[in-house]
Amino acid sequence: MRAVTTLSVVVLASAGIGHAVVTSLDAGIARVDAFKDMKNRPRAGHGMNVLLVGTDGRDKISEAQRRAYRLGGQPCHCTDTIMIVHISDDRERATVVSLPRDSYAEVPARVDAATGQRHGPHPIRLNAAYAEGGPQLTVGTVEAMTHVKIDHYLEVDFTSFMKTVDVLGGVQVCTATPLKDAYTGLDLAAGTHLLGGGQALQYVRARHLDGASDLGRMKRQQRFLAALIEQASSSGVLLNPMRFRDVTRAVLGSVRADEGFGTDELLDLGRAMRNFSPSSSEFTTVPIGQMNYQVKGVGSTLKWDPVAAGKLFQALRDDQPLTADRPHRAAAPRPVPVEVDPRQIRVQLENGTATAGLAKRLDAALATAGFATTHQPVTAAVHDVRRTVISYDPHWDRSARSLVAALPGSELRPVPGMGPMLRVTVGVDFKDAGKVRKVELEDPGKPEQNVVRGNEVVCSGGA
Repeated sequence: MRAVTTLSVVVLASAGIGHAVVTSLDAGIARVDAFKDMKNRPRAGHGMNVLLVGTDGRDKISEAQRRAYRLGGQPCHCTDTIMIVHISDDRERATVVSLPRDSYAEVPARVDAATGQRHGPHPIRLNAAYAEGGPQLTVGTVEAMTHVKIDHYLEVDFTSFMKTVDVLGGVQVCTATPLKDAYTGLDLAAGTHLLGGGQALQYVRARHLDGASDLGRMKRQQRFLAALIEQASSSGVLLNPMRFRDVTRAVLGSVRADEGFGTDELLDLGRAMRNFSPSSSEFTTVPIGQMNYQVKGVGSTLKWDPVAAGKLFQALRDDQPLTADRPHRAAAPRPVPVEVDPRQIRVQLENGTATAGLAKRLDAALATAGFATTHQPVTAAVHDVRRTVISYDPHWDRSARSLVAALPGSELRPVPGMGPMLRVTVGVDFKDAGKVRKVELEDPGKPEQNVVRGNEVVCSGGA
């Protein structure tokens, strides 16, 4: 999440504006020894690998911001977002790989620096490595899982994210469907929006918009990062030393970085990346082999596909692009991934409006999308329903999440005892049903299938 902001340090350094300005910024970076006493590390490859983590720290958030953006919960002191950013050796390309926070991981054996106590290897969710052993254990766990040597470590929190977006003047995002999440307070109509810092935080935090949960959230984070790069490279920030200073101060004021990431590294990287743009960036998520992989003492995790993930990380080690053979093109809309095959989801439609035939239209649209509709819509007892409602038995919550992915913006309403049949009460907000697909195992022969370039996911033409 907030790791998307950290990458802006790298991107904004492309101005190469001078040693004095960057030196003054470097002095404000908090330092952490992320590589202390680490042994048996992977062999260095080509290019530079930066581990970006976003933590849930919220100490500097005001009470007004906590209320407005739903930030009142207790922090878990874990990594909410984890990304590897690979900068090519020629400094002309960046590859961003999102690592799901619920990934199944086995932390390596270690000795607690404070107590001297030895800890053997054991399974966890990836995001728990930070709470257990801080940046060092996080880096060690990622290296053990990927066999990619991490060269630098950068960590940010909520505060730096919001400040950076605001100083940039906002970041433009676009959505083909309404985005509404009761947990974060996100409420965006379909269309193009200029998000300020608070709304942007809601956008990248939201996990309850569709059945894709954290995987869907990572896709939105990647889209936002591409949009942030577009905003930075097109707004004149990179050519204006004062604006560059203001933006980077906002970023670096809440950043922790490893001891080796300093002024010289920022300048060298900046000079090399003057022509960096969304089209020279590519984004992907590590291929998942098994959803809901149960681990004793840990719970539900995501297990990586060993073959497809291995090919992905080999490409990073070899400094190879993931989309080398694919022509540049605009991205076509793709079905939303869901947990349950729509063919297994039974749906009864009822019309909650005064518009005749509306439920029949939705029945046909859902049937076209693959859902097992009754083809016999009924009329609801009320005729003034404004927001479409999906009623479901809590025992069939996975089916409900899969259905709401096809009807984004609908309200999920649990009704114990309903049984396997889901009921959709059509409201006046109904437009159409979107396409969904059951999450399948990644094709080990095509690890690049879920890779997009930055220019393929930014808004174009106001769409």
